[in-house]
Amino acid sequence: MKLRNIFTLLLVVLALSITASLPAGENTHDQKTCPVMGGKINTDVYADYEGKRVYFCCEACIGTFKQDPAKYVKKLEAEGVILKTVSSEDAHHDHGKKPCTDN
Repeated sequence: MKLRNIFTLLLVVLALSITASLPAGENTHDQKTCPVMGGKINTDVYADYEGKRVYFCCEACIGTFKQDPAKYVKKLEAEGVILKTVSSEDAHHDHGKKPCTDN
């Protein structure tokens, strides 16, 4: 019994070391689904949060996202989604279409 536990532990350690040695991009991908409703994203519908762009399936999801943006960003990153990094210049645009007028 003790030998089996040691063997199991060694297998777990081996599996973890193999996973850690994989290239970083192996389990990552671009965002394809809305973090709020799970539908296909519309690249014209997005919000920027802490320098990262998050896409949604519809405008209604932006309001839900803004209630707890960290929750949704964390969810996407846990799924292996690589969020687009936006420059401060890009972040000053409303949905990428027109400059903000509230500056």
